[in-house]
Amino acid sequence: MIPATFSLGGDRPVRRLGFGTAQLTGPGYWGPRGDRADALAVLRRAVERGVTLIDTADNYGPELAEELVAEALHPYPADVVVATKGGVVRTGDSAWHIAGRPEQLRAMCEASLRRLRVDTIDLYQLHRLDPAVPMAEQLGALDELRRAGKIRHIGLDSVDTGQVEQALRLTAIASVQNRFNLLDRESEAVLALCEARGLAFLPWFPLANGALTGNGAAVLDGIARDHSASRGQIALAWLLQRSPALCPTPGTGSLKHLEENLDAGHVLLSEAELTALNGLVPS
Repeated sequence: MIPATFSLGGDRPVRRLGFGTAQLTGPGYWGPRGDRADALAVLRRAVERGVTLIDTADNYGPELAEELVAEALHPYPADVVVATKGGVVRTGDSAWHIAGRPEQLRAMCEASLRRLRVDTIDLYQLHRLDPAVPMAEQLGALDELRRAGKIRHIGLDSVDTGQVEQALRLTAIASVQNRFNLLDRESEAVLALCEARGLAFLPWFPLANGALTGNGAAVLDGIARDHSASRGQIALAWLLQRSPALCPTPGTGSLKHLEENLDAGHVLLSEAELTALNGLVPS
């Protein structure tokens, strides 16, 4: 049986198929996407459909995605977990600056608390490790915030196994967010470590940010036809069945695509189909 939920940090159960907010902002995750009312409607519908994990970041917009989450969902239902990220500063649609000094992380967390209108952030993810700042100082700042009751759980983004192991020696980690999908299995070892240590793995670009090509597309299309499903639904179903630690949070600004993504939770792939999909490589 495929587990529908994951216990984040051991105390916050979430539905494994969540919702990501990056696509509620404009190209390059910069500025608004379109009508604000449409973004609010998508967020509210996601929760109506049973989504309990909302994944956002302070630099989506920047600031805009967190503001939309609060406007749409506050006061939050008791079972909804809002995860956000800090540690990256944006100065343009293609300009990302890692900022992991303790004073920067503390200020970013405080700003996210205000925008999200909460006293405690359920999951605060370090968006990137700052190579110019010792990991112990970065995680130490987040630990201080946790002890102060401003963070419940700490997560990491875009890390390798060595970095996860090092982080776990420094403090409790609840999640990892790396790129992982049908096309990109580079983080297989990180996924295995998450499974072994009870960490959630939130795959970014869960839909591979595009379609398979060549022979891979033929395999995927055939399986999709057999299930009367879309390619994206099969890609999400594969993630849900690939590992119980995987908690994909596909994002969209479209109500139609939201419904389609969430319906992927009802697709049950056979062992033969899983084997075929496991064997796909990008061409």
